[in-house]
Amino acid sequence: MNNNREVIAYLRERIPSFECKPGCHDCCGPVTTSSEEMSRLPVKTEAEHDAALDDYNCVHLGPNGCTVYEERPLICRLFGTTPRMACPNNCRPDEMIDPKTERQIHHYIKNTRQVLV
Repeated sequence: MNNNREVIAYLRERIPSFECKPGCHDCCGPVTTSSEEMSRLPVKTEAEHDAALDDYNCVHLGPNGCTVYEERPLICRLFGTTPRMACPNNCRPDEMIDPKTERQIHHYIKNTRQVLV
């Protein structure tokens, strides 16, 4: 893989998906993400960021849940797919993420510049 975009695509393909409970946003607190992933998200104002942080929410959390669901960062996708980041509502995929992919995601996060979403 030659660049971060390819790494992100590779990792996203390997994260299992599952259905959340409607209206739940327990995993939508402030998170950090790579600059590459951030560049895919709509730009928010400083006031929008401040308001979200005041409520300890993600700036992309809307009244009906995540407004950037299809482009949500790796850390958001990982939530609920591993026992280390379990969903408090017991939602989970049929098969949890394989440990190698989880390690690759954490390695990517650790080794890229992270910015607050």
